[in-house]
Amino acid sequence: MKPRVLFLLIAGIFHQQVYAGDSILHRVAIDGSKSSQLGLLDAANAGMVGRKKLENLTTYRPGELLEAIPGLIVSQHSGEGKANQFYLRGFNLDHGTDLRTTVDEMPVNQRSHSHGQGWTDLNFLIPELTARMDYKKGPYSSTTGDFSAAGSAAMTYANRLSQSITSVTLGQNAYRRALIAGSPDALDGSFLYAIETTSNDGPFVHPDNFKKLNAVFRYSEGFANNGFNMSAMLYRGKWNSTDQIPLRAVQQAQLDRFDTVDSSDGGESHRYSLSGVWRNTTSEEASKLSAYVIQSGLDLYSNFTYFMDDPVNGDQFSQPDKRVTSGMNASHTWHSHINGKNTDITIGAQLQNDNIFNGLHKTKARQQLSTVRQDHIVETSLAMYLDVSTRWTESLRSNLGVRHDQYRFQVNSDRLENSGKANDQMTSPVASLILGPWAKTEFYLNAGRGFHSNDARATLTTVDPQSLEATQKSPGLVAARGLELGMRSEWIPGLQSSLAVYRLDFDSELSFVGDAGTTEAGRPSRRHGIELSNSYQASDWLSIDFDAAYAKARSRGVEASGNYVIGAVEGVAQLALNFEKLGAWSGALRMRYFGPRALIENNSIRSKGSATLNGRISYKFNPSLKLELEGFNLSNRRDSAIDYYYASQLKGESTPREDMHFHPLESRSFRLMLVKTF
Repeated sequence: MKPRVLFLLIAGIFHQQVYAGDSILHRVAIDGSKSSQLGLLDAANAGMVGRKKLENLTTYRPGELLEAIPGLIVSQHSGEGKANQFYLRGFNLDHGTDLRTTVDEMPVNQRSHSHGQGWTDLNFLIPELTARMDYKKGPYSSTTGDFSAAGSAAMTYANRLSQSITSVTLGQNAYRRALIAGSPDALDGSFLYAIETTSNDGPFVHPDNFKKLNAVFRYSEGFANNGFNMSAMLYRGKWNSTDQIPLRAVQQAQLDRFDTVDSSDGGESHRYSLSGVWRNTTSEEASKLSAYVIQSGLDLYSNFTYFMDDPVNGDQFSQPDKRVTSGMNASHTWHSHINGKNTDITIGAQLQNDNIFNGLHKTKARQQLSTVRQDHIVETSLAMYLDVSTRWTESLRSNLGVRHDQYRFQVNSDRLENSGKANDQMTSPVASLILGPWAKTEFYLNAGRGFHSNDARATLTTVDPQSLEATQKSPGLVAARGLELGMRSEWIPGLQSSLAVYRLDFDSELSFVGDAGTTEAGRPSRRHGIELSNSYQASDWLSIDFDAAYAKARSRGVEASGNYVIGAVEGVAQLALNFEKLGAWSGALRMRYFGPRALIENNSIRSKGSATLNGRISYKFNPSLKLELEGFNLSNRRDSAIDYYYASQLKGESTPREDMHFHPLESRSFRLMLVKTF
């Protein structure tokens, strides 16, 4: 191999600018899920999940692919087409706030969304196309920006499939799925296509009747760090919702635990996108440019308090959201090799614009009764960043970075008092020091500042649209500050381990409460936590993954008797066993523990923990034909997928009652999938 080619391969791995192609680099970085990550990462909390590990996950829904990230929990409190709930590092991330998620350089989080800030709907994800996922936790990277204070996940689709795929899946609860995908040669590159249809009722008394159609088309040329791709993605989904229900109704036998109060809840959504990525790498520098335009829409109908506000018509509300999101990302890296010191200097820019039409309406059986608020929002952001990585000696590395974000908010509301323009900006420095490796062990010290943006409406609202009372404006950007100590070791043969201890402070956990159409300013908060991650290749046929995390989340500036952060996850753990090379047989078992959470500030009401056991077993009739059986909640636990505590009023009740409200974990179910490759 020529020295220049070898350097390009090593540089590609170091900078993690690899995307799926048919080069040698692709096979090393994507297929080799057990490849060493020493010397490649700047923190113990960061990592890369390869295609092999992603394939081994047994997932009930596409968003659960993110559970490949140690310490991350993905849940659901509604119908299958709605965005998932996420939990990480002592956060109830709701539908995505403080967890930045991208697919092929495109943002998934939707800012100033009608239902929740940072709305992250991953129902358009096709697992078979996901070639890798790079993740980071904490505000220690100058490249990630908005929503990444707790963590970030960057998923990359393949440019080329090693084989074409056809699969058909049948399961309980009317689950049906069909997929066809391939990547034939075309012109001077390859044309990847994938078409997926899915339907699912779930175990609910009122079936989800979830139906989705999903498609990806991509043309690509070149190799891992020298080439381009152009993609079109199309997704449509429609569903009924079984939202959380009050515990008292189940205890009094008014409702089955899989029943609903308002059977007309539900929604439909779509996401259409055009995007492209171009990369060029030489021995001295590397460039990357990506651009995208996304048109998306959501019509969502929910009822969480039933008949508390309107005893006659009920409390259902709708939250339509239609938007066009466009943007581009550009970066350039210079490789310097002076006096034995290797330095990489990267400059980058990120531009995003959201043109949004959303609102909040009172409805009955999906028929509009009145309007609470209706807004046209234009939100624009520009970020510039500098990142400098230096290898000073064989056992000392550093990473220094700084990022500056400028935001412009413009709201044209149906109330003049809540209309106008606002601006905010923030500068975020980050620094990392890496020592080692010694005995195949590295140590990390990380410090940094990050942020999340607040809803644009919160920066301009002066009159509560429901009560018509005066309310305070909120800042557009909310700062987070983190400190972390970590270690990564491969000292024991076959075992990859990482350990991280961190502290994360937020100036204020501000949020726009989409369910009420008002702004709610949270208290300053502090989180302490510890995370342990292990991956062990026990033999050529058995691999074991064990992750555990604990976080303590408290509000600052209040008495200890009432300083718990509502919904903050405390302890989580995961144990996964993967079996392969057993002749024609392979399989996996995965146990997930989701610990209890405080549901009110004084911790007197708590959720219970939950544990799920999922599994998969497959048999290969020949190299191109496989039959796979997946099982979910194998122990048939009657746990909650999510819990809340608030006041509600059922029909026939004279006054509201505070109560636990829960969405049940889906009962035991099985899916049988036949896969043909060619």
